[in-house]
Amino acid sequence: MNTTRLQKLTFRHPYLFALGLLVVVLGVNFYLQPNLFQLRVLSSNLRIFLPLMILTAGQAIVIIGGGIDLSVGTMVSMVNAILVTWITRDSTPPEILTAIAVGAAAGMAAGLLNGLCVAYLRLQPIVTTYATSFIFAGMALWILPRPGGLLPSELTKLYRANPLGVPLTIWIAALLILLWLGLRATRYGRYLFAVGGKPEAAYATGVPVSLVRLSTYVIAGLMSALAALALTLSTGTGDPRIGEAMTLPSIVAVVLGGTRLSGGQGGIAGSLIGVVILGSIRNIISFAQVPTWWQTLVDALIIVSALAGPGLVRLVRRQVKR
Repeated sequence: MNTTRLQKLTFRHPYLFALGLLVVVLGVNFYLQPNLFQLRVLSSNLRIFLPLMILTAGQAIVIIGGGIDLSVGTMVSMVNAILVTWITRDSTPPEILTAIAVGAAAGMAAGLLNGLCVAYLRLQPIVTTYATSFIFAGMALWILPRPGGLLPSELTKLYRANPLGVPLTIWIAALLILLWLGLRATRYGRYLFAVGGKPEAAYATGVPVSLVRLSTYVIAGLMSALAALALTLSTGTGDPRIGEAMTLPSIVAVVLGGTRLSGGQGGIAGSLIGVVILGSIRNIISFAQVPTWWQTLVDALIIVSALAGPGLVRLVRRQVKR
């Protein structure tokens, strides 16, 4: 296979590298944890991965559209605080649904704020979302000053279910991929890639660039709220700082999945695979009794490689041509 065909293949299927890396990482994980693929262990691991999977799906859409969101983790904390404040052990189903709707609305409102600043005020995404992350973190602490709250046991049991003998996480991941495939086939999907790849050219052809960028942040806000719901169901309680550590992994997983930080290329499937890779690496570090700071080092190396990779490739090509 020549270089041109390989480039076309990786452009159309950016998750192929992540898929190969996943096989290697799972092989090492299985060596260290022989019961890895038993239903109980597999379901438990995937439940831990699910909140980050949902969050990463939203982050991927923002990055494909040419932006980035450093506030998604604090959005998770904010919505988690809302959920455990509104839902108690004695809450009725209508009250639970109302709390979920309020949490989703809060996440979308937070995303709308980011989108307005980036798309219409023309502020830099990385600076804007870094600044708003402090707003959302402060709101989480205001709503829930200290860890606490307790959800009904029926809700947490629902989260641990394995419908038809298949872990719930797999069902939700499949649903996310199907929704993404449907979205990508629409006009909005074409607009999304056009805005992320060449916004000036997209604007010249009549694409509503600002509106598309705004929508990506609103979607990210909604996905942050759903990630908070999954995380709340997983823990059964609340913590105003519970989501802060999720922002960097969401970006790293997107990069691992083949999505360019510059936008215009990528997808959801690879990003979800990236989450499983990161989770498996954490398991390997734990079972191999390696210091936990290695995970931070791995995350940083992935980001640096993603930023420096295209430049290094162009440098090597120029040297080869000479």
